[in-house]
Amino acid sequence: MIERTKMRTAVHFVLFLLLGATLPGCGGCSGSPAPSADSLAGLMRERGLSDDDVIAALKTYTPTGKHDTHYLMASGGHSGQLIVIGVPSMRILKYVGVFTPEPWQGYGFDDDTAKLLRDGSPPDKLLTWGDVHHPALSETKGDYDGEFVFVNDKANARIAVISLKDFNTVQIVRSGLLRSDHGGTFATPDTDYVVESGQYPVPLDNKYVPLDQSKYNETYRGAAIFWKFNRERGRIVPEESFAIELPPYMQDIADAGKFASDGWFFLNSFNTERAIGGDSEGRPPLESGASQNDMDYLHVIDWRKAEQVAKKGQTQTIGGMRLIPLKTAIAEGLLYFIPEPKSPHGVDVTPDGKDICVSGKLDTHVTVYSFEKIKQRIESKQFDGNDPYGVPILSFKDTIRGQVQVGLGPLHTQFDGAGHAYTSLFIESKVARWSLQDLKALDSIPVHFNVGHICVAGGDTAHPDGRYLVSMNKWSIDRFASVGPLLPQNFQLIDVTADKMRLLYDMPIGLGEPHYAQMISADKIKPLEFYSPVGINQVTHRADPNATTDEKKARVERHGDAVDVYMTAIRSHFVPDTIRVKQGDTVHVHLTSLEQTRDATHGFALNHYNVNLSLEPGKTANVTFVADKAGVFPIYCSEFCSALHLEMAGYLLVEPRAK
Repeated sequence: MIERTKMRTAVHFVLFLLLGATLPGCGGCSGSPAPSADSLAGLMRERGLSDDDVIAALKTYTPTGKHDTHYLMASGGHSGQLIVIGVPSMRILKYVGVFTPEPWQGYGFDDDTAKLLRDGSPPDKLLTWGDVHHPALSETKGDYDGEFVFVNDKANARIAVISLKDFNTVQIVRSGLLRSDHGGTFATPDTDYVVESGQYPVPLDNKYVPLDQSKYNETYRGAAIFWKFNRERGRIVPEESFAIELPPYMQDIADAGKFASDGWFFLNSFNTERAIGGDSEGRPPLESGASQNDMDYLHVIDWRKAEQVAKKGQTQTIGGMRLIPLKTAIAEGLLYFIPEPKSPHGVDVTPDGKDICVSGKLDTHVTVYSFEKIKQRIESKQFDGNDPYGVPILSFKDTIRGQVQVGLGPLHTQFDGAGHAYTSLFIESKVARWSLQDLKALDSIPVHFNVGHICVAGGDTAHPDGRYLVSMNKWSIDRFASVGPLLPQNFQLIDVTADKMRLLYDMPIGLGEPHYAQMISADKIKPLEFYSPVGINQVTHRADPNATTDEKKARVERHGDAVDVYMTAIRSHFVPDTIRVKQGDTVHVHLTSLEQTRDATHGFALNHYNVNLSLEPGKTANVTFVADKAGVFPIYCSEFCSALHLEMAGYLLVEPRAK
């Protein structure tokens, strides 16, 4: 309240001193001119803006040349990309190409990034879209370290690694075990592992098995994959990774323990009914069949012990992945269940690692589990029985610390480091704030509309920043100018520093359906300004073996029916700018930007052959194509680079085959 009063007073002072406007509450002071249309007061009147509107604008306005204090790493949903947003300005800074080709960046068009997409695809099918859900920033001791981001593709069960040196994708992995994933990606506190779990059970060997209740119960399974991450290499190491077989419930969101709960992993689930749908075959729809039980199961996994079990070879190999069988997981004490409110959609570990917060979509509470109580029950082997597959079940009432009533449709919880928790309420379209200490509701704020995930700065780390919250809303309805029936999502920036939360900004996202985001302080990320020395490959971050670092060494070499073009680019020409080949030749173009000036980016667009590359300063990119059509094909720089940009061009000449 004090902060709001101070800000309002400051706004009025600006109006009075700079614009000669009548102060609200002064009763039309004599000698004060009426506000003009060009004055702040006049603009406020013309546009119907309140003091609160101006305060919100001042809190988000970032003047030219000034930088945002935080980065928001947001999923791009069906676009298959990662969205990088500045906070508090809420300006989109970059779309990072991940699972979908992105022409501006040349992503998926050059040899190296095209290989990334192939590596992440089944052997017989090139995937060109993804459904990105849950970005995870790399962590050190439970805090974001600003080095990497991991994202999952729910549709195709893939994980990608993005380097924050240059905000580019450097790896995509796919296990072959899963057909979908929603419990991904989640990093352990020191990023030893990046965890991915499946959503919809399938036969893990991906063979055909009829869908009937008996076969489903016996053959269909879930799995949690612990992808080993090598920080020095900046890569996931599949051969050092392992998975744990899970019963055919539908596993969902997850979180890794820290401090008190370090070494444990928590994963919720729904459809413990094991419903299979079949509304056209005389069975209940999956929706209603999966909503019968009062409780589903929180999965509690001892991943450090599982790591040792995998190292001992107590695994079988399926789809190229080491898998700890369900029976082994039970016998070795790796997996436990605790009842949780039905249809949960959020499991979040508190900053101190002592509690686990779970929300059931059809409940009005957040349930807070005590890890100390969980561990005591496990160590004393006090169980309430087993599930149909033999997994030990812990008592619900004996493992919770309590519940807090927050409202209708709770989903996800984040923390601010000041003892507060924030939970999204899907049905009410609100965000609730509550006290972690005494589990009491404190405040709520309406959002527009149907909020899913929320994100607080550092909100799932050991030391949250607090300050800002972003509500990621599924519907925008009437918030923005109409663009037809398919409307943008709405990100709303909320100030959480005062006693009452304050809405600051509405931001339309017209790219896929974003789901989750993580927000990191900008000073933790140290990106490159350009690639140096000249000739760096953006995927390997090493010198490219085909780089040409001296314009004088640019050349064309023929090796049988293969042609290698070693090309350089600098303002404002290519060398060579004429490429002569024969119809049927395989052409390998190796382009190196000789620039070492920040933002001096070039492009390489080639008519007909579906090629567009981005050449950031100092970068080398390689592209291969078959010159299957004879003719004359222009080449040009597709990134406006200089006064002579239009002159930065050339030709590919493809000589027809001899008759």
